[in-house]
Amino acid sequence: MSTATLTLKDQFPGLAGNWHYLDTAATAQKPQVVIDATVNALGRDYATVHRGVYARSAEMTLAFEAARRTTAKFIGAQEDEIVFTRGATEAINLVAQTWGLTNLKAGDRILLSVLEHHANIVPWQLLAERTGVAIDVCPLTEDGRIDLDAAQAMLTPAHKLVALAHVSNVLGSVLDVARAARLAHDVGAKLLVDGCQATPRLALDMKALDCDFYAFSAHKLYGPTGVGVLWAKKDILDAMPPWHGGGAMIDRVTFEKTTYAPAPQRFEAGTPMIVEALGMAAAIDWLDEVGLDRAQAHERDLTATLRRELSARNDVTLFGPEDGLGIVSFALDGVHPHDLGTILDEEGADGSRVAIRAGHHCAQPLMDHLGVSATARASFGLYSDESDIEALLKGIERTRRIFG
Repeated sequence: MSTATLTLKDQFPGLAGNWHYLDTAATAQKPQVVIDATVNALGRDYATVHRGVYARSAEMTLAFEAARRTTAKFIGAQEDEIVFTRGATEAINLVAQTWGLTNLKAGDRILLSVLEHHANIVPWQLLAERTGVAIDVCPLTEDGRIDLDAAQAMLTPAHKLVALAHVSNVLGSVLDVARAARLAHDVGAKLLVDGCQATPRLALDMKALDCDFYAFSAHKLYGPTGVGVLWAKKDILDAMPPWHGGGAMIDRVTFEKTTYAPAPQRFEAGTPMIVEALGMAAAIDWLDEVGLDRAQAHERDLTATLRRELSARNDVTLFGPEDGLGIVSFALDGVHPHDLGTILDEEGADGSRVAIRAGHHCAQPLMDHLGVSATARASFGLYSDESDIEALLKGIERTRRIFG
């Protein structure tokens, strides 16, 4: 059934009932077409890939590689630049443990920012422990953006890598990736971008962005968990050594020597995430049909509406820029975010429940910067609407009455 036949919310079985889901930044709900694609891949169409000579295996191999082409087209890339991983976390670790170990040494430096997700901090710290590289941290502007003017002043020829989030998972602030790439390249550094929150909301073109690595997860993109993507420029990918050994990533194995398959297969050891990759491709097709321009405009409107409503209260502190994309983090005076999240999940008088994220959002250095231990976070998807905001505001009022 096409997206024109049903309302967007009706296409998501997980949203049935009077449940208002405002935690899309953590993981997106799945449209029925994605569920159907994964069920068919796991059942009716299932077979291994890259191995069998029988017809169904050959057909599944074609479908799996078609998913790679779909993914490449979605981000303006070539299919041989797409490595399937278990998610963005694994993609970043892959870069750290292959490119990083090969190219970085004591005396080199990495530049991160205050707002990075732990998945774009800890892998570099592990690398630093092994190699002796140093990590610098770029500050934020007053309204919560990565301060690229400060980054420009900080960068030196000793910096070999800059690793930044395209869209903050806490503040919704959007990075000027093309400028960040110019700054990194001006000192001879590579740029890695965490694209988890950007991929469902922004049209991407790797050539225009000119970063060197881009990582994202399917489950933020209305697809299944357990699959994500590392994109890298072809010459960089070709020069990177494998990091997992096993089947599928080899050319020839003897006890004396093993030679490896070319990229991207070199980085996909073992039986791959067949079902998940097909589910991701279905999610991309669905999102393409709906339209990324529509997604961005819709989420910007909802974000602006919620920020306007919350800023009208004298007991709410808002974090991040006014034009944040799809994500609103805030604090309710005198109420811990965990308490707010718990009360919102309790059934209201109208039978509604509201799901938000409450905590540090895997961004504890950013929490320290904001001077809080946690925030409440409402995040939107294409299925979100004004009723979700209304339910959240009613829940905040109910919480205020409880706490006095």
